[in-house]
Amino acid sequence: MATATIDRRSPDVVMRLDRMGSFHQSRLSFMRTLLRRMKREAWTFERPRFDIDDQGVGVALYSATTPDRTYTLVAFAHDLPPEMRSDRVIATAWDATFALHDGVPTEADIERLRANVPLQEAGRVSATELTLSRANRSVRLFSTVVDSLAAGQQPNAELVESVGYLMRTTAVYGSGKFGAADRASIEDRPELLAPFQAEMLTVFLIRTFVMDLVEHMARVASPDTAVALEPSLRRRFGVGNSTGLGMAPFLITHPRLINNWIAAREEALARVRAVELATEAEVEQFRDFVRRARLTVDSWHSEHEIQQQKLAMLDADLDLIDRHLEAADLAQPNAWDTLVRWAHETLSLEGQELIVSLLLEPYGHLVDELADHMHADESSPARIDGSMPIADAKATLESAYGWALAIDWDAQRSDARAWYVSEEKLEPRLGERYEEPIGDYEQPLQPGRDASRMYSDLAAWGDDRTLAEFLRAHPEHRYSARRLMVIGESPYGEIRDNTIDAEMLPIDLLRAKLSFFGATHFDPRSDRWVRINMFRGAPFPHELVDTDPDAWTYPTAGVGA
Repeated sequence: MATATIDRRSPDVVMRLDRMGSFHQSRLSFMRTLLRRMKREAWTFERPRFDIDDQGVGVALYSATTPDRTYTLVAFAHDLPPEMRSDRVIATAWDATFALHDGVPTEADIERLRANVPLQEAGRVSATELTLSRANRSVRLFSTVVDSLAAGQQPNAELVESVGYLMRTTAVYGSGKFGAADRASIEDRPELLAPFQAEMLTVFLIRTFVMDLVEHMARVASPDTAVALEPSLRRRFGVGNSTGLGMAPFLITHPRLINNWIAAREEALARVRAVELATEAEVEQFRDFVRRARLTVDSWHSEHEIQQQKLAMLDADLDLIDRHLEAADLAQPNAWDTLVRWAHETLSLEGQELIVSLLLEPYGHLVDELADHMHADESSPARIDGSMPIADAKATLESAYGWALAIDWDAQRSDARAWYVSEEKLEPRLGERYEEPIGDYEQPLQPGRDASRMYSDLAAWGDDRTLAEFLRAHPEHRYSARRLMVIGESPYGEIRDNTIDAEMLPIDLLRAKLSFFGATHFDPRSDRWVRINMFRGAPFPHELVDTDPDAWTYPTAGVGA
């Protein structure tokens, strides 16, 4: 029962990089949105083709049919020499390459894709493809699983748990890249309205292909003794992903979209905090998810010092949560609001944000519909309101960028980095401004500094003058003025931190975005790239009919469950 009104958390609290770098997946994450729709609409799945030879080379097709149309993953398996296997974006060959085709591909389509998809960026797809992707095998696990199954045995469950995937993607491109369909051409489809649904569908089908491939290779190795993976162990494999710096600027360049993501999450939390009296079933479900979260953290490993420290804090947070819940009466009025306040006073950022995600779990009926409001039209730039009085422009800057106005931008550490685009790969990069000759190539990815400069120049103008007059004299501030129009209506659209500070961690940007995808087991390999797991624990297509599409995100028992 929700009767009170609770305000959303302030952007000044939520939109700080260290907190965003502690976000966890939730009911509003895009993988979960997709699986709920698949279940609700009774999508059907088929494997119309699996032409993979004894060397593990060939093509396979996997189709997903909605009430209105069919999408087909076209998967190409390759025989890649070990020395050519690389997670780097500059790689030119992969163990498997993929395209998501809009409809049922003809033989001509397959041959066209065969000539282009293995080349990835060097090839071209068409507007009948929605995504382009590639993946490499896990060196540690793929051969081990094949050997185990071929010998008639299940692979070691602890090893499966420690790695969690047999292949990891190094890109899932969409939205018009390399000739694929533009976002605008498909965004009116209900199943693709939520963000990144075509990409999530691609990964979901890739996971099925990878499992089929490993079982196929086991049968090739030993037809008489090979066995299939045991279903519960099979579900403990996700799809790995290696994501680097190229993804980081997305959160800066899409303020409307990011606002809608964060606003939906914060509204969901506010709705749950406003529940006056939780039912006994809701309380027990929350407690159950806390227990299951412990299993998730126990299986979450990282080799990076920063993440190891965060995991240690999260483990300690769970001890505090357990002790608090032993004494807390969650049947009392406003128990969830009280819990959130306690978490903010007591736990690390990792623990605070885990509580946010866990609190949404019992309340799908309150929060799931918010997933329908997380898209945004970023196709056209905002119109600058030239009639805005200078007083209003300064007031908006003070509200949205007060944090930036307090920074000494003349200090070298505050302006230490510069974002630029690599000429070789046309990918975003982050360089050291005072160590590399990159200043002339800087991209507008430091909105706080630029807003502060605009504010300083506005100080010489009377409050009753107009923004148009100011911009005629200072056209260098048009970009900031245009962004101000967006941020004034999108309070969660701006990261309220310095994106060029000497100690800024790009992995915080990566984790924030990937948490909305639904990724888990974040494992930074430096401050600029991270490995994750996607769909780990999720049902496979043939299991959706008899499975809760939200029950998979936290394990229900120990290793192998």
